[in-house]
Amino acid sequence: MSREPDALANLLPEWHRLRDAQEGEPLRELLAVIGEQLDLVRDAIEQQYDDWFVETAAEWALPYLGELVGYRRMPGYESVSTTGLRDGGDPRDARRRLAEALAPRRDVAATVAHRRRKGALALLEELAAEAADRPARAVELSRLVAHHQPVKLHGAGDDARLRRGRLADLREGTALDLAGGPFATVARSVDVRRADSRHRRGGHTPAGVGLFVWRLRPHSVTGAPAYCIDRTRSLYTFSILGNNTPLVTKPVPEPSATHIATLDNVPAHIRRRQLADRLADYYGPGKSFVIRLDGEDRPVPLSAISVADLSGWRYRPRYGQVAVDPVLGRIAFGSRSAPKQGVSVDYHHAFADDIGGGEYPRDPETSPAARIYRVGPGHDHSLIMDAYQAWREDRVPEGVIEIAHNGAHQEELDFDLEPGDRLQLRAAEGTRPVIRLLDTYSNRPDALNIRVPQDIGDADRPRMVLDGLLITGRGISVTGPLEALELRHCTLVPGWSLEPECEPHAPAEASLLLDRTTTCVEIDRSILGTITVIGDEVSTDPLPIHLRDSVLDATGHDREALSAPDCRHAHAVLHAHRSTVFGEVLTHAVRIAENSLFTGRMHVARRGIGDLRYSYVPPGSRTPRRHRCPADLDPEVRPVFAGERYGTPHYARPAANCPVAIRRGAEDGSELGVFHDLYEPQREDNLRARLAEHVPAGADAGLIFVS
Repeated sequence: MSREPDALANLLPEWHRLRDAQEGEPLRELLAVIGEQLDLVRDAIEQQYDDWFVETAAEWALPYLGELVGYRRMPGYESVSTTGLRDGGDPRDARRRLAEALAPRRDVAATVAHRRRKGALALLEELAAEAADRPARAVELSRLVAHHQPVKLHGAGDDARLRRGRLADLREGTALDLAGGPFATVARSVDVRRADSRHRRGGHTPAGVGLFVWRLRPHSVTGAPAYCIDRTRSLYTFSILGNNTPLVTKPVPEPSATHIATLDNVPAHIRRRQLADRLADYYGPGKSFVIRLDGEDRPVPLSAISVADLSGWRYRPRYGQVAVDPVLGRIAFGSRSAPKQGVSVDYHHAFADDIGGGEYPRDPETSPAARIYRVGPGHDHSLIMDAYQAWREDRVPEGVIEIAHNGAHQEELDFDLEPGDRLQLRAAEGTRPVIRLLDTYSNRPDALNIRVPQDIGDADRPRMVLDGLLITGRGISVTGPLEALELRHCTLVPGWSLEPECEPHAPAEASLLLDRTTTCVEIDRSILGTITVIGDEVSTDPLPIHLRDSVLDATGHDREALSAPDCRHAHAVLHAHRSTVFGEVLTHAVRIAENSLFTGRMHVARRGIGDLRYSYVPPGSRTPRRHRCPADLDPEVRPVFAGERYGTPHYARPAANCPVAIRRGAEDGSELGVFHDLYEPQREDNLRARLAEHVPAGADAGLIFVS
């Protein structure tokens, strides 16, 4: 719209405006359209000066500024312009995510300055941060090659080679612990390693430089209860689910641009010897992890922490000691120093992206007409059901129950919604609360129940939103004509709970049971187990299920991820966008599946509607029409994952040896599945191009992914 719609009309003589008003103001409307075009010309003229500078230039001007300094723009940036249109998403958000991966504005701005520093190791680390948004450590591998020391001649100066890498000293346990990694100081005689996914020659060559890159992000958990494995022996895990969780370092910023990254600057896994040698650097408030006892704010003293190998729980700490195993994420107390009122922990673990709930920013939506009921210590309500009853008594149509702490809620949750209700159960920003649905009754399933009367009209159907929650122990049961059920940034633990090695506790049990309901299920950036649909196939239409940027995990490729009971077809229509499904899909129809990954057989009842685009389904699947699916182009293609169990750091990530048709099989060249929007292939290509341009003269650079 014009900034001044009537600016041109006001310049006309009064009698022209009066005559125009008598005719219905057609001249005024014409001048308003002309004024819009004049504003566009005026804005373009004003923008011309800003386009001279890379910091303020328009998006279209960046390639031209880059050509002036010799910057080579990576391909694929424009190909994402239509991504997100089919599922109602905003294509600008996809473009922003890809821009973060390629960082063209930052790269163009720093091109000249970087070329002046060509050959510096610290520059390579900056390139990883700017071009790929990943922490890295640059290592001059040529200094770690073992060689014979020259004979020192009489009168010659100190030989610098004495400071280089040398053979292993069995008395230096710390150096041996770091051998083979990015922080190794032990020399090697031969190193033939795969320096990247393209099998290029790299490693410890005489002129080699290695850039070690971390792709997993550190995720914090603050003030969460630990899980008691054995009350008699006082054995705990950092994870409230009871599984092993490797702890990672909370990275601290590097002090200067010329600084080479150390263990403190990257999200590296914490080793036992490393923790024992530098316990004060990792333990304490604001650091990598903290342990508190009996509800006290004061942490366990540093002098009481003992680092141990708790594999098999064989190690027993002495009186007053607290044994910690950072590799397994376990805690053990002495026999006479066990906590009486529980253990709470702060720690950091690694994961690839912000999905499934956590302390990362989520930007929850709140309607202006909604009333917020906060739950937690220091707030009006201590239980979720207390807040729910208060909302029912206030008779407010829209309510928000916000859990404002990271504790565990162990209560029966039954939400009976009435016509016109709008209820949202969510975590407060910066928290990750846990809802533990216990096995309270022996004669009925103890699910989180959402019930709606069957006689509600279509115009009065209620709506339920779950946002930022971790639900374990049982699943969610929905009954009745709900308008919509939204799961945002939630985790419904696949298999209900986890064993210590991340095996599911109840592999065949459903995380979401849709029982005689017509709700529209919308799942966004979430992780959940099996969906079971019990529907009326005669008198109701198939219910729509929208799966976006999520993981649907049946805990096995041959188990049903979406189906009806007894392995029948679910009375549902699936819409899958950029998602990963572990297990079989038996459904009425698939309206669309794009940039997604299905590891189990897909069988739809109606093949005449819908289509699969740039998605992997196993050979032999019965699907609607397919377009550019990897299995159709090469029947031998199979996805390979770095981890298939929820709770592991590499969960649902394609492995390094995963076929290129999977890792780069999306319509914009990114990988298929839930981590599509990370644009890892584009980040990798962009970083390789920058390394080739700024590597020291005569050196052979290798890109080595640590995680």
